[in-house]
Amino acid sequence: MAGLKLICGLVLLCMLVVEPMATTALTCGQVASQTAGCIRYLQRGGNPPAACCNGVRNLNRQARTTRDRQTACRCLQTAARTISGINAKLAAGLPAKCGVKIPYKISPSTNCN
Repeated sequence: MAGLKLICGLVLLCMLVVEPMATTALTCGQVASQTAGCIRYLQRGGNPPAACCNGVRNLNRQARTTRDRQTACRCLQTAARTISGINAKLAAGLPAKCGVKIPYKISPSTNCN
């Protein structure tokens, strides 16, 4: 009986440790890493490089929850304010150029809430 209690206790402990790790929220570092390949395109135009579109698609896959999408939105807005020369029209059209459909417009004035 003591062995069963020990096993139940270990299973409960594992659930408490693993669950927060499984629901780890998206970070600005991850957003920056996925979109770094897009900076030159967003400044100069042309065609987005493959690394950029791969990052956009990966970011879209990673940002599944409302919280993650809000984080990604805020991170991208902060980056757009910090990196000089970002063309807002190119940024707005980037998801479509990379074959990604999102339910909101990419804009510095987008309400991330």
